[in-house]
Amino acid sequence: MTKADIVDAIAQGTGLTKMETEAVVDGFLKTVADGLCRGETIELRNFGVFRVKERAPRTGRNPRTGDVVELDTQYVPHFKVSRELRQFVDREIKRGKEEGNGE
Repeated sequence: MTKADIVDAIAQGTGLTKMETEAVVDGFLKTVADGLCRGETIELRNFGVFRVKERAPRTGRNPRTGDVVELDTQYVPHFKVSRELRQFVDREIKRGKEEGNGE
């Protein structure tokens, strides 16, 4: 599913135009990204938590040449799914498989 697919689905479900919906989706994504850049934790109840994790500096290797390369500290976005979403997805996929197999 792409961002365009998400915009289409939300527009159909809400009655908003695609342009209005795209503005909302873009605003949401920018707000999450800006919050992460400020070091904030973004918690969406029953969905999950976005946060930034720090990866310590380390020594790596160039796979092509084998040369040793020192890698700096990196800050990477991380998403942890909520228990509710994880259970919902598991339950719905299992239900779909059971219905698809004729059981």
